Amino acid sequence: MTTLVFGHKSPDTDSTGSPLIWAWYLSSHRGTPAEARLLGKPNTEAAFVLQRWGVDEPPLLEGMDGHDIVIVDTNNPAELPEGINEASLVQIIDHHKLTGGIETKAPIDITIKPLACTATIMHNLMGPNAGDMPDEIKGLMLSCILSDTLEFRSPTTTEQDRALAEKLAGELGISIPDYAAEMFAAKSDVSAFSDAELLRMDSKEYAVGGTSFRVSVLETTSPGIVLDRKASLMESMGTVAAEDGVDQVLLFVVDILKEEATLLVPNDLVKSVAEKSFGATVTGDSVVLPGIMSRKKQIIPQLAV
Repeated sequence: MTTLVFGHKSPDTDSTGSPLIWAWYLSSHRGTPAEARLLGKPNTEAAFVLQRWGVDEPPLLEGMDGHDIVIVDTNNPAELPEGINEASLVQIIDHHKLTGGIETKAPIDITIKPLACTATIMHNLMGPNAGDMPDEIKGLMLSCILSDTLEFRSPTTTEQDRALAEKLAGELGISIPDYAAEMFAAKSDVSAFSDAELLRMDSKEYAVGGTSFRVSVLETTSPGIVLDRKASLMESMGTVAAEDGVDQVLLFVVDILKEEATLLVPNDLVKSVAEKSFGATVTGDSVVLPGIMSRKKQIIPQLAV
C-alpha cells in the first residue's frame, strides 16, 4: 500500500515541496512506499522551485481509498479534500494553529510546532537521517523555508528556520539573497492569471464573528502589477465569494521589500475589518498596513468584524 502525502488546496511552495520531502523520507528511511500529491496547481514560485531542482510536479490527488494518508502544512478540514474524515489518516505535520474538525479512525502521529516552515519540522523529525538528503530534497527544503519566511523577513521566522536554511544553502553552494530574489521574481509574475485565480491562488477560508472569509495573500516584489488590477479584482470578489460559499474575500498584497501589506477595500464590511482588526484609518478603496506580512501570525489572529 502506497502512502499519499499532501498539503492544502491552492498549494504554495511549502505545500508543494513538503509532501515531496516527506514522501522521500518515508520511502527511503521508514520502509513505507510513499508518493506526493497536490490539491491544485502550484503557484508560480512553487513551479519555479520544482523546475530549478529538477523535480517532477506531483500529480493531483484523485482518490484516497486504499491508501494511508499523511497531511502536511495544514490541519484545517476546509483546506482538505471532502471525505478526509473517512480516510485512513496516519499522520499530520503542521505549523499552523490547531483548527479542529478532523476525525480519525485510530490514534495518529501529530506534530504541530511554532516554526515558520513545515519543512523545518520535517528536518527535526528526520534526525540524523536528514544527512542523507540528496541535493534536490535539500533544495526543496531550502526553498520552502525561504518562501515561508520571506527570506527571514516574516515575524514567523525562528532561529531554527534561519540556521537550517543557512546550513542547506552552504551545502548546496547557494547564495540565499540571489536565490530568494529568483524565487520572489517567479512569485511576482502573475500576468497569466485571471482575477479569480489571483484571489484563490494563496488563500485560506476563515470565519470570525459569524462571517466567513476567503483570506487571500499575494506576496510580491512588484506590488504595482497586482494593484494596477485593483478595480477588476474588487469587482471579481463578489463572484468568487458566492462561488466559494463565503461572505467576503479579503485580499492582502504583501510588498516583500517594503515589509507592508495593502488591503483592498471594496465595501463597508472590509472597511470595518480594516479598522477593527488593524486600527487602520480607511479613506479610499485600499489601505496600507505597515509591517503586516504574515497571514498566520499577523492577519488571521487579528481579524474582527
